[in-house]
Amino acid sequence: MPKSYGQKLKILYLAQLLLERSDETHPITTREMIDYLDTLGIHAERKSIYDDMRALQDFGMDIISISEKPGGYYLASRQFELAELKLLVDAVQASRFITTKKSRQLIRKLEALTCKQEAVQLHRQVVVAERGKSSNEQIYYNVDEIYAAMAADRNIRFQYFEWSLQKEMVPRKNGAYYEVSPWLLTWEDENYYLIAYDNQSDILKYYRVDKMLHPSVSENARSGKAVFEALDIAGFAKKTFGMFAGDETTVVLECDASLTGVMIDRFGLNVSLRPAKEGRIRVRASVAVSRQFFGWLTGLGNSIRIISPADTRTAYINYLGSILDGYPSDEEASP
Repeated sequence: MPKSYGQKLKILYLAQLLLERSDETHPITTREMIDYLDTLGIHAERKSIYDDMRALQDFGMDIISISEKPGGYYLASRQFELAELKLLVDAVQASRFITTKKSRQLIRKLEALTCKQEAVQLHRQVVVAERGKSSNEQIYYNVDEIYAAMAADRNIRFQYFEWSLQKEMVPRKNGAYYEVSPWLLTWEDENYYLIAYDNQSDILKYYRVDKMLHPSVSENARSGKAVFEALDIAGFAKKTFGMFAGDETTVVLECDASLTGVMIDRFGLNVSLRPAKEGRIRVRASVAVSRQFFGWLTGLGNSIRIISPADTRTAYINYLGSILDGYPSDEEASP
């Protein structure tokens, strides 16, 4: 490259070198910088390197100079610390709505935010196994279209699929398009959901973003603002199980005291707790009564039971009975 043009790029290459290869245990010497620039066809002298380091420090880069031999420079702080990047990598890996392919792409981009030596530590955490990850590669496009619709105050149109026995994505309603008013994207139970107002039923509904196909912004204006603004998002997350709606009911549960932490994790610090008989506590909480709520209770076994209301208690007993009824006797189960 022309000499004058190369000199203009010199300080940018040095900044990139420090970003990608330096840290506290891997300082870069002046000699190494000169040799690196030489591979790019840029001539540099020690004095110009010193001037460039001071210029980058004045610009705001936290560059530390080491006086002890062999000396050198390293970037002491970055926009993201290693621990923060590890946290982001873990979040990407745990996100079921992000496909395996997209997970790997995002993690590679996160690795680029630190030096190569520290990026190895992030890479060692990358275990994106073939677990319950989404297979819809259009997830990013779906999110963009939803945000575009919200920004334009318009409805969103899309097809919604379910899985067939052949593991194929089959659109619901014979491929008919849904049209709803999008109001919020939320992350719940490791999945990404759209909370939207359905004008026909006059209620808010919830759609898995990774199950949406061919989304597009509608010409029709959004509606349901008052319904959405009346929704307590924080409270909603505590009341619902698996984003399945149900009749909101205040229930009283009695459980082993050892489940105190489980109750707080599920219903929040403001949940009403009081001691019951020895070794037991009573919990008062507002929940959306659904099969998913009953399934959560079942998972806790006989360490928890519904005290009231009576109709919810009866519905749970009937739910458990229907499960038992679904299992034939040993004679009937024999092939």
